[in-house]
Amino acid sequence: MGEPKMREINKSVVEFLNEIEHPKKRQDGFKLLEIFTEVTGLKAKMWGDSIIGFGNYHYRYDSGREGDMPLVAYAPRKAKITLYLSYPDKLTCYLKDFGKHTTSKACIYINKLDDIDIEILKEMISESLKAFQ
Repeated sequence: MGEPKMREINKSVVEFLNEIEHPKKRQDGFKLLEIFTEVTGLKAKMWGDSIIGFGNYHYRYDSGREGDMPLVAYAPRKAKITLYLSYPDKLTCYLKDFGKHTTSKACIYINKLDDIDIEILKEMISESLKAFQ
């Protein structure tokens, strides 16, 4: 079995964010760094090639598969910004007033920070952390 894609790597978060070509996406990436750091009180670390994670936890499935993941994270990708918080179904009460977004089973996607309510994002990050305590 190969090395897991979701693993902490030794790369500077600031260096990664500075490499983002699109100025608005780069600006949003830095603003999210500020928001996640403020809410979590944790240091940001790179997970894989493009995920900025905060904290970590070890999981183990009944199947025996196990690994490590950040408690909360985001990825400023070219198409959309991906938010890795509690599963979106656990955040439904927040999402109705959150702003323009889409969800998948495990992620929330936004185009830009101007599309969402930052205070609600902070609450969702906080609630996501509580899910791991």
